[in-house]
Amino acid sequence: MQKLKNKITTILAVLAAVCAFLLLPLNAAAETDEVYLGGMPAGFTLGIGGAQIVGICEVLTENGVQNPAKDAGLEVGDVIVSLGGIRIETAADIDAALSSCGGKSSSLTIERGSENLKKEIAPVKDMASGRYKLGVLIRDSVSGIGTVTFIRKDLRFGSLGHAVMSADGGCLEVCGGNIYACSIVNVVKGERGRAGELKGLFINDKKIATADKNCATGIFGAMEKDYDLSALKPIALGSDATPGRATVYSTVDGASPKEYTISIIKVDKTNKQNKNFVIKVTDKELLNETGGIVQGMSGSPIVQNGKLIGAVTHVFINDPTRGYGTAIGNMIGE
Repeated sequence: MQKLKNKITTILAVLAAVCAFLLLPLNAAAETDEVYLGGMPAGFTLGIGGAQIVGICEVLTENGVQNPAKDAGLEVGDVIVSLGGIRIETAADIDAALSSCGGKSSSLTIERGSENLKKEIAPVKDMASGRYKLGVLIRDSVSGIGTVTFIRKDLRFGSLGHAVMSADGGCLEVCGGNIYACSIVNVVKGERGRAGELKGLFINDKKIATADKNCATGIFGAMEKDYDLSALKPIALGSDATPGRATVYSTVDGASPKEYTISIIKVDKTNKQNKNFVIKVTDKELLNETGGIVQGMSGSPIVQNGKLIGAVTHVFINDPTRGYGTAIGNMIGE
């Protein structure tokens, strides 16, 4: 009987231990994870999966001024995805399709918001160049500078902390993209009522990563397999941010990040817009260099008590020393 009691006691102890493990908060596991700390600038070139109309213009032809895009009912913000049955991804694709159709009226497929629309358009020959045109100004990619927040050990990276937005104010749907090493060469200081900006140059034309996702919490993708991680610092993830002193890693000159002091003024873990922190720059050197938070610093990692807790996302236009940050859990989850 005593042996049976001992076995039952042992089994109950094991079950209690298993239950205790299963009932651990999800964040507890995240606390033990490590990533490589970012803070370095990166140049982004993101494909948008088509040719977006950013302007509609008239075309001077032998028969006078014509506007085929307006006649076809096209609008700024539309994305041309096919012309004459030819898939369109770049402005060069439009030129090739127009050359192929020889000026004949052609079917056109566009994306307008969440809709796919079919149009018929009649290209006209431009008097100056002798080429057929639709009367549109096109962009087929977006470029900019941001900051890498972290790199996981499997070489997946997260950056920016917020979405790249489309012309209509929504989250831009990207169709792949390349990330390049970048060097910051100039800073436009932030002032009350006007956001500042980091200005940088791509160091070379060799990409360091490929982007495959743009969402509410940033741009994500994979670093190249030969990317050198040796100079980066491993850091644990944290979910217990509190008001008080913290630091931010950012690059405002050259290509190497520096650590600057900030203060976390407010913590709101449940904010649905990913504005989980209100932060204030207190570092005199950073204030002297930039005036506070500027465009291009988005994604700069926020560290408190030796753990990565989030990333800088936005600046207060009326006070460039203050801004928002998103919790790292929002980015790791993507």
